[in-house]
Amino acid sequence: MTHPLADILLDTDIGSDVDDALALGVLLGSPEARITGITTVYGDTLLRARLAHRLGALAGHDLTVVPGATDTLSGKEVWWAGHEGKAFTDLAAEPVYDTVAADRFLVDSVLARPGATDVIAIAPLANIARAIRLDDRFAAGIRTLYMMGGSFGPGATAEHNIVSDITAARAVFGAGVRTVVTGLDITTRLRIEQPGIEAIREAGEYGAALAREIDAWTGFTGEPWSVPHDPITALSLLRPDLYTTERGTVEVTDEGLTVFTADPDGHVDLVVDADLEAIAEEIVARIVRASRHG
Repeated sequence: MTHPLADILLDTDIGSDVDDALALGVLLGSPEARITGITTVYGDTLLRARLAHRLGALAGHDLTVVPGATDTLSGKEVWWAGHEGKAFTDLAAEPVYDTVAADRFLVDSVLARPGATDVIAIAPLANIARAIRLDDRFAAGIRTLYMMGGSFGPGATAEHNIVSDITAARAVFGAGVRTVVTGLDITTRLRIEQPGIEAIREAGEYGAALAREIDAWTGFTGEPWSVPHDPITALSLLRPDLYTTERGTVEVTDEGLTVFTADPDGHVDLVVDADLEAIAEEIVARIVRASRHG
């Protein structure tokens, strides 16, 4: 079972944790997905945009990538790992679409075909929040927002995408957008271990480039695996049959914790369980497919 052909906008802080690059690979290896644009957010968004374009080009795609908000709406300082983009040379030569602001690009893209575009948000939410503020038709025009964010259930902790910009997260959750949320309580149950990483590495030029990004991240963390937070989120659009959700609402506390309240009239579908074995297989297979098409 697959989702019907989808027009997708991807909002990402690609370049730090490798899972953003892996999520892009999942989308590029999914023939039912059509990436109509990418916006980057949080820190050096120009570098992030150039990296996204380079990765797309290695897989045979000329992606429209728009550098977005560099700062958070909350004023919280941006966290920067330091290895971003260093696995590649000459990134400054990559073309990016910087003649329009990212929030305007998001609004125009959604309103060009209201109700026809899904948005995948796998980063702090300043770009999405700014688009909501820019045009009050934007929130209603999104078909579904798929978000990697938060942590739910016993032992929940503040998750990076939410706590990095609490102001933006509150604006997005408060806008009434139909949203599917995957939190740390789901994503941390899955790892891409060395066999999966090596399958990606051996799949061609794009796979080798992704593997370099994986190596940079695992070198930073000191762990020999990757937790695919963002690919799991991307697959919640593409393979919803592998996910179990509960309807409700989400509030964000002053500490950046996410509080889910079950409500059949809510606008948030929270992922509460998933077929993680099948999801892991899908992630690697789709990335390998993208690599072989490059």
